[in-house]
Amino acid sequence: MRLKVEFTTEPFDLDEAPAHALAARAVIEAAALDAVDVGPFGNTAEGAADAVLAAVSDLLRTSLGAGATRISLQVNVIGDAPDGTGGVIGAGR
Repeated sequence: MRLKVEFTTEPFDLDEAPAHALAARAVIEAAALDAVDVGPFGNTAEGAADAVLAAVSDLLRTSLGAGATRISLQVNVIGDAPDGTGGVIGAGR
C-alpha cells in the first residue's frame, strides 16, 4: 500500500521558519519517501506505507520536541505497493 501524508506544524511564524518546522522538514527529507513537497503552509510526502508510518511517528516526536504546540496531519491511501504486497507492518496477520 502507498500512502500520502499532508501535515502542518504550529505555531506559525511568517518571518522565518520556526525550529519545529525545520525539524519536521528534516525528518521528512531524510525518510525513505518520494514526492516530498515542503512549503510554508503545508507539506506533503508519499511512499510505501511502512516508510510513511515510520516517518509520521518520527515527525510527531521530533516536532513536539522542537516546540510544536499543534501538528495537523492527514494520511490517505493512494495505491498499492509496487510489489503488490500491501507494504504495511502486520498486514495479513
